[in-house]
Amino acid sequence: MRGRDDALPPARVIDAALRKITETLTAALAGAHTAAPDWSELEWNLAKGVATMHGISSLLSRALSWQGRGGWADFLEEQRAHTANRHLRIIELVRRVDELARARGISTIALKGAALHALGVYEIGDRPMADLDLLVRPRDEERAVRMLESLEYRECRMRALERAFAPLAAPKTAALGEHAENPVKIELHDRISKQLPYLETDVSEFMFPARPQPGLSIYPSLAALMLHLLLHAAASMATRSLRLVQLHDLALLAPRMMAADWEELLEYRAARPLWWAWPPLELMLRYYAPTVPVRVSDALRSDCPRRLIRIHRRRLVSDVSYSHLWVDAFPGIEWSRSLPEMARYAFSRIRPSAQLISMRGELATHEAWASDKEWSGLSQTRRVLTWLTSRPARPATMHVVRAALGTP
Repeated sequence: MRGRDDALPPARVIDAALRKITETLTAALAGAHTAAPDWSELEWNLAKGVATMHGISSLLSRALSWQGRGGWADFLEEQRAHTANRHLRIIELVRRVDELARARGISTIALKGAALHALGVYEIGDRPMADLDLLVRPRDEERAVRMLESLEYRECRMRALERAFAPLAAPKTAALGEHAENPVKIELHDRISKQLPYLETDVSEFMFPARPQPGLSIYPSLAALMLHLLLHAAASMATRSLRLVQLHDLALLAPRMMAADWEELLEYRAARPLWWAWPPLELMLRYYAPTVPVRVSDALRSDCPRRLIRIHRRRLVSDVSYSHLWVDAFPGIEWSRSLPEMARYAFSRIRPSAQLISMRGELATHEAWASDKEWSGLSQTRRVLTWLTSRPARPATMHVVRAALGTP
C-alpha cells in the first residue's frame, strides 16, 4: 500500500531511523547522552516527528546540551513556546471548571498531566497536554456533561471508558507538533479502567477521595496518581502506543514518593492484583536513575506473569511506542493471562465488535491521522488479509512521518 508514500524513503529505512532516533532521544532525556548524534538530514527531520509523537519536544529544549542540525534547536524552542502559551489557556479552563463545579456541587478530579502540573512536577512549557482529563463519580456524570456544555463545549466522541468534548470553535493549526491555538479538548471519565488486552482492569476505587468536596481536586494520594500512570503506561505498551513523556512522568513522580506512599501502592495489591504494573516500571528504570525501592519493584515483579516478564525484559521504548512502524495483527497478545483470554482477544481482532467499528469511524472523522482511506477505508476482511500478506505501516506513525518530511 505505497500509493501516496512513493516519494518517501523505503519503509525499512524509516523503521530503522525511527528506532535509532527514539532510543537516542530516550537516553538523552534521561541524561545519558551529552553529545549531538551524527545523524543524516533525513534523521534530523524525522527526529522532529519522533519528539512530537512522544510529547517531549519542549522537555528536550531544556534537557539537551547540544544544538543539532537542520533547525532542530529552533524547532524545540518554538515547541516550548507553543506549549507554554497553550498551557496558559488550559490554566484558565481549569479555573473555570473548578468555579462551575463548586457552584454546582460536583466533585471533579483532574487527572494525569493536570495533576502533575498542580503538584509542581512540571513547569509551564515543560509538558504538553493533549486534553484535560476529568474524573467524576457515575452519579455526577450527566451534571458534569451539562457543566461542560455551559462552557460552550459539545460532545464529539462517546466510548465505554470516556466521553470527549471539543470547543465549538476549533481552529486549524500546524500539522506537526504543538501549537498555541490548538483546541483544548476535555475527556470526561466516570471510572479509571483499561483493557489488557481483552479483559478490563479497573482501579477506580483508589482514585476517589474518601470525603469528596465540590470543585476540582487531584488524586487522593501520590500512590493513587502513580497507580493510574502505571496502568495508563501498561495499556499503551500493550497497544504499541506508549509515549516517552509517560515514562518521564513516572521518572519524575517516583522520587517524590516517600516510604508511606510506596507502602500504600503495595497495599492496593490486597484489593486488586497489580500484575500489569511491573513492565512499565521496569521499562522506566531501564533508562532512568533507580528511584524506586527495590522491595517495591520486587513485589510488583512477583505479581507479573513469567511470560510477560520474559518478553518485556527485552523490550525497548521503540518496541512499544508509536515509533514501532508496523501494524501488528495481535498487538499486546502477550498480556493475556490464559489461553482462553488469548483466544478471545485474537477473535476480537479478527471479528471486531460493532462498538470498535463505530469507534474507527469516529476516529476517521475527527482525527487527521485516521482519515487516510488507504487503511481506514479497508473492510475488516481486507485488513486481515493485509496482516497476513504484508507489513503495513501504522497510519498514526506515518501521519507524523509525512509531516516531519514535508510530504502531503
